[in-house]
Amino acid sequence: MSDFKEWKYKHSAHKGIIYPENIGPNLSIDETSLSHGELYTIVTNKEAKGKKGTIVAIIQGTNSEQIIPLLQQIPSKSRDKVREVTLDLAGNMSLIVRKCFPHARMVIDRFHVQQLATEALQEIRIKHRWEAIEAENESIEKARKTNKSYAPTILSNGETLKQMLARSRYVLYKAEKNWTHEQATRANLLFDLYPDIKKAYRLSQKLAWIYNNTTDKTYALTRLAKWHEDVEQAGFKSFNVISRTIANQYQRILNYFDNRSTNASAESFNSKIKAFRTQYRGVRDTNFFLFRLSKLYA
Repeated sequence: MSDFKEWKYKHSAHKGIIYPENIGPNLSIDETSLSHGELYTIVTNKEAKGKKGTIVAIIQGTNSEQIIPLLQQIPSKSRDKVREVTLDLAGNMSLIVRKCFPHARMVIDRFHVQQLATEALQEIRIKHRWEAIEAENESIEKARKTNKSYAPTILSNGETLKQMLARSRYVLYKAEKNWTHEQATRANLLFDLYPDIKKAYRLSQKLAWIYNNTTDKTYALTRLAKWHEDVEQAGFKSFNVISRTIANQYQRILNYFDNRSTNASAESFNSKIKAFRTQYRGVRDTNFFLFRLSKLYA
């Protein structure tokens, strides 16, 4: 009934499917897992807005040496029409774009850059949380040896130090203006006890502010340079790594400020794939699963 038996990719879809007719001037490239952790590289057309005509290619793996020859099967005349491709910070993705879409401008997704800063901030919080857990264990053991009962110190918001550090995770993801009253109280306590977390939070939020409040590429370059100085003065190793990453990719990162293009369409399409996979309780036959995806989105 589904005409799967007549589909030209019915035996080879798991290796890769390509729809040259769906190519457009603005593409996204990303990776996703279809089943059992198997990664696939997906190229999508932004103009299709997640509907029919979205899928340009779905290719097994993330190895650029395997992906590039398959994408180059698309006529060069079509590939030369691509003007912009959004992607993450992965080197293999940029190589694929450079080889397959030579006239396209690469734009590194702002959310992947901000995610690095958030992860660096959370790393500092987690370090302090492990220290608090260890300190509590030592206090419990000491009390046991002296036949005393152990009572943890309760902070002014009714939480222990360990609880506050654990519950601050979501507070640090949000901008200060979006905190609830309870979250603001927790954050103020956290920042009083751990000034380094406060400093790291300010760095993370300043990077987000640059993206949200800058429309000109020249101003963005100036503000990022100032942010690099602040990072250097702060002395956080993880933030210094991010600073170097931005410096090495600055042109592709700055390209965001031309059209404010992101990889949100690719992330949204990945979510659709996951929802589709959940609806059918996983992927038993990859070829047939890709056939279904093609029918809906290609």
